Amino acid sequence: MNLPNKLTLLRVFMIPAFVLFALWHFWEYNLLIALLIFALASLTDMLDGKIARSRHLITNFGKFLDPLADKALVMAALLVFVELGWVGSVPVMIILFREFMVSALRLVVKSGDGIVVAAGWFGKLKTAFSMIAICLILFTHGIDMAGLEISGDVLAISDAVLIWISAALTAGSGIQYLWAYRKAIDPNE
Repeated sequence: MNLPNKLTLLRVFMIPAFVLFALWHFWEYNLLIALLIFALASLTDMLDGKIARSRHLITNFGKFLDPLADKALVMAALLVFVELGWVGSVPVMIILFREFMVSALRLVVKSGDGIVVAAGWFGKLKTAFSMIAICLILFTHGIDMAGLEISGDVLAISDAVLIWISAALTAGSGIQYLWAYRKAIDPNE
């Protein structure tokens, strides 16, 4: 197994550790540890792709697992935030719908002409913003729990703004995918 695939697997294995620290409030610094785990997992996303492309180590396993690991990491964080009452379920549903739609679209396109549906710039932007937004939310709640009091209104507003921007970018990237591959799902075919 090559290094990029090992990094992707590491990201997958970091997800349960992230969820454990994010949800289990046994220590006032648990959210900051969850933030550290999430940030490190996010860095593996950047590193595995760069290494795979620069060293020509792109594999079918990596093409399969990398986007799955990304989606699992982000969705785990968003579902934790819904569980904790930090974000609403509607923007998370928008994000989930886009992920299911793009995954289904990739299956249809791949089965049709053998075309690979690569991540577009909008998809990369939404992933980067979502990961940064999740880190910011974890940071603000983490420092609040660690003793630096932050107004509940400030937390709620900043959480909502970050998640809705993420949902808007996610929806936009979904529209970009639909437009780019619209012929593959033509209802008249």
